[in-house]
Amino acid sequence: MSLDVSTIFAQQVTLNSLVQNILYASGIVGAILVVVGLLLIDAGTARRRNLFNSTIEKTLGFFLGFATYYVIGFGLWAGQYYIMEGATMMDSINDWWLGGAMTNAMAHHTDPGIFPGLNTFQIFIFFLAVFAGIINILLHFAVSERMKAPAYFITCIVAAVVSSALSWATWGSVGPLTNAGFHDFFGVGFVYLFPAGMALVFTPKLGARPGMMAPHPRISAYLAPSIGLCAPGLLLIFAGLPMVILSCLFFFDPEALAVSVTMADTSVGIAINNYAMVWAGGAVTGLLIAYSTGKYAYTLLGPLAGYVAGASGFDVYLPWQAFIIGLAAPFVAYAVYEFTLKRGIDEHKLFPLFLGSGVFGMVMLGLFKAGTPRGGYFGIEEGAYAFQHGEISLMMQLAGTAVCIGTGVVTALVLSFILERTVGLRVHEDDQIEGLDGKIWDLEPDVLTHADSAQNA
Repeated sequence: MSLDVSTIFAQQVTLNSLVQNILYASGIVGAILVVVGLLLIDAGTARRRNLFNSTIEKTLGFFLGFATYYVIGFGLWAGQYYIMEGATMMDSINDWWLGGAMTNAMAHHTDPGIFPGLNTFQIFIFFLAVFAGIINILLHFAVSERMKAPAYFITCIVAAVVSSALSWATWGSVGPLTNAGFHDFFGVGFVYLFPAGMALVFTPKLGARPGMMAPHPRISAYLAPSIGLCAPGLLLIFAGLPMVILSCLFFFDPEALAVSVTMADTSVGIAINNYAMVWAGGAVTGLLIAYSTGKYAYTLLGPLAGYVAGASGFDVYLPWQAFIIGLAAPFVAYAVYEFTLKRGIDEHKLFPLFLGSGVFGMVMLGLFKAGTPRGGYFGIEEGAYAFQHGEISLMMQLAGTAVCIGTGVVTALVLSFILERTVGLRVHEDDQIEGLDGKIWDLEPDVLTHADSAQNA
């Protein structure tokens, strides 16, 4: 059928709408850069005999979460706006599952009275699907090299569904927890705290990798192939996230009025500079800790700790406040990191960064910005969803944090119970020692490390 221009809905395809489409599409590019950065960090820190398997499991886990989000995840998240309009969660799922009417409609053929700004919402599926995949990559950091592939892949699908439901409650402006006062601009709760909660269950069940926490009879030490890869990975993440920040803003008339996804008063410049200052603050403190202790890990953990701590409040902080948060956060990550090391806990990323700095940031937001108006939806003047009717409070920050971590814990408990009795959960220690690249893919490293030579002595 040929296109009849006279019948299209021109309001859906204005130049202003195209600018917003491009802006949100740039957020997708930024999120994908984060994926590449995370994979580089993994490539620099995974044991050489597991390097390919670790990277490919993360990649496939990403796409499992990504695809699952397209199937049902977006319908769960968007349900908060349907409920606001008097519809139901099922109405949202029917419209936005992979075969749904809105997912498959062309914007210029869709009456804006039925759904305005359709292109932007469709692009947002891709944007949030990338984060459903990122959650699985982050979880893999906690179970890498010791969780069976079938168990991990099943977990990826379940995690994508559960995190989508959690995002409905905690990320947006009219979900139940957000509307009640919980504030999370950047999705720290469902992207970072949720997989950290899962790691609380999986890490002790899987145990430490041979040679990681102490010398092993067959592996004298756990040696990473190229720590130097982590710095480019870190900078790729730093480069990609500003575009993601833009995608966490809504824009209303007059044309470029930015309101955060939580409906807090903000601006593009303030949000971007807050992001810059938490990284800078974290990097400064991380540098001081690293050189005073002689431990290279804090050169990487420092800026990431600052970022994670500040992310929930990029929209409401002032840059000087963000810098203070960034300076303080690495000390929390340091405390958690050293705590886990002394107790032989083989988890060095999610616990210090998310359970440490992430929770710290949620609490500081409740203290620094208590009483800040947000929630509801722009243009609604009264009722349960009135614009900025809710206020940030410490109690709601604590409640939301507990819900996000608790959801991860419960999800992992249920999954581990099922997986241990079906496909199995833990890679056998002999296979961990020999390396999963050889066991699964018949790949051998090009270099025999000093640690690996112990098993051949």
